[in-house]
Amino acid sequence: MIRVLIAEDMHMIRGALVALLSLEEDMEVVAELDRGDAVVETALRVRPDVAVLDIDMPGLDGLSVAAQLHETLPDCRALVLTGLSQPGNLLRALKVHVRGFIVKDAPAGTLAAGVRRVAAGERVIDPELVAVALETGSSPLTAREGDVLRAADSGLPTEEIARTLALSPATVRNYLSNAISKVGGRNRIDTIRIAKDAGWI
Repeated sequence: MIRVLIAEDMHMIRGALVALLSLEEDMEVVAELDRGDAVVETALRVRPDVAVLDIDMPGLDGLSVAAQLHETLPDCRALVLTGLSQPGNLLRALKVHVRGFIVKDAPAGTLAAGVRRVAAGERVIDPELVAVALETGSSPLTAREGDVLRAADSGLPTEEIARTLALSPATVRNYLSNAISKVGGRNRIDTIRIAKDAGWI
């Protein structure tokens, strides 16, 4: 039996995923969660073979969860569910050892087949997502520019971003200016939107 943990914050979608995989004779759903920050602790307790993770969850996003799982429970392989709208996430996913990356609007049988292949040690990546990711390219932002944009996305003023990231306000303004220039945004808000749509932050 393939032991599966499912983490998805939308109740109806999570219920559908649990029902879908529970129909498979060779799979058992051993945990279902609605928060990313509860996954590792639960996984250590129930020992799943595959963790099916939504990319956007409260507490901790799916890619951060996958990175933590790889460190703390390397036998558990991560399969991430995403939308086509954020191709930059594919490159991040590969860096944190995600074994499967499937778009949410794929046919229902794709998930069960993907879980089986990931459990067997294969890598499963939606080809359409690969094509879009190659067109979009990797992020032009440095890690620190990404940190500043993420902080700015939460609505923090420059001084608060500086305090949070242990930077000076002038340095924060420089990072924001660089990010706007690299991404081609009209302003801070437009730059955040572009970066989020591409999956760069």
